[in-house]
Amino acid sequence: MSDALPLAVRRLVGSNLAAQSAEQLSLAAVPIVAVLVLGAGPGEVGWLATAQTLPFLLLSIPLGLLADRGSRRRLMVQAEVLRALALLAMIAALLFERLSIGLLAALGFVGAIGTVAFSVAAPALVTALVPRATLAQANGRLELARSAAFIAGPALGGALVAWAGASAAFVLATMLSAAAALLLVGLREPERQAAAAKRHPWLELQDGARLVWRHALLRPILLTAVAWNISWFVLQAAYVPYAMRALGLQAGAVGLTLGSYGVGMTVGALLTPRLVAAIPFGRAILLGPAISVLAAATMVATLVFPVGGLAALSFFLFGAGPIVWTITSMTLRQTATPPSMQGRVSAIFLTVNAGARPLGGALGGLIGAGWGEPACLVLALAGFVVQALVIFGSPVRVLRQLPPAVA
Repeated sequence: MSDALPLAVRRLVGSNLAAQSAEQLSLAAVPIVAVLVLGAGPGEVGWLATAQTLPFLLLSIPLGLLADRGSRRRLMVQAEVLRALALLAMIAALLFERLSIGLLAALGFVGAIGTVAFSVAAPALVTALVPRATLAQANGRLELARSAAFIAGPALGGALVAWAGASAAFVLATMLSAAAALLLVGLREPERQAAAAKRHPWLELQDGARLVWRHALLRPILLTAVAWNISWFVLQAAYVPYAMRALGLQAGAVGLTLGSYGVGMTVGALLTPRLVAAIPFGRAILLGPAISVLAAATMVATLVFPVGGLAALSFFLFGAGPIVWTITSMTLRQTATPPSMQGRVSAIFLTVNAGARPLGGALGGLIGAGWGEPACLVLALAGFVVQALVIFGSPVRVLRQLPPAVA
């Protein structure tokens, strides 16, 4: 971590690493446990993915409004504690042999609230902790922490389930979630001026939605992300059963292929500063959607060449390209949004994107149950082509640098 970033940002990055690791451990363990212990197929795995993403759709707006009105640090701490309690309940269900698909879905829903709170509050908090000149650097550090979690989480989750049982994975996830909350407790949040008069939440939400929809650069970014998320969750709903049945991978190997996503994220995050310095800012944003198409095509190639190495390469590409998109598009969004609206604008992006996620998970479950996992892979490829066409046809492609910050 660079010394140029303040202690509060370093604490936020550490908390992000712990929280994301807890999430990735549980996300990797849950479908593997569902397949091995409960005999789940693509339909059940798809519904599990839907339940785990519904909080993004249902709770992003309320949590975003809370982030603009109150302490963002406190909001994240409370939600992280809730995640830890949900993980403890999973452990108890395993130990007392009360586990079921319905219970996994319900506890996954509760645990995801921690991720939602972090996703809406952290970008708003970053803008208060660092000046505009180091905003991209701070975002990059947060994404590097997330990348590390994506490397270790899935691989470790698969290995723990295979070697020590599912309860071991959930115990470690619980410990990491508690550590994330403790790091946030010690973070000093800058004080904000109270609003002269509180407006109705619906009016505040309308202000944020109007800004996003009318902004020539933010709107295509939002629409691209929607298409990407639908496609990604179609793929996610099918991958674990497809990898174990068609590719012949064991639980540990499935975790390793999923972990390639985190390796790609780390490589992409490390390369982003050089890419942004070497090419126009708009072209850097386009890299993620373009590489996503290549990644999806690589996964479809496993239908002809059913080897785990191709699947791992696909996830590596899915990590490497879109992380450049995440860092650059988040920096653009933060720059184009007034400080007083950061929470609700983040919530609007998250809600719309999250609405696409359960849709993708449910669609993947339905297609997988009716036509098999290969149909999901082909459908996902088509969706990634659509998201690339949206952003390549927008004004973002000619953006040479960040626009002036909005006061």
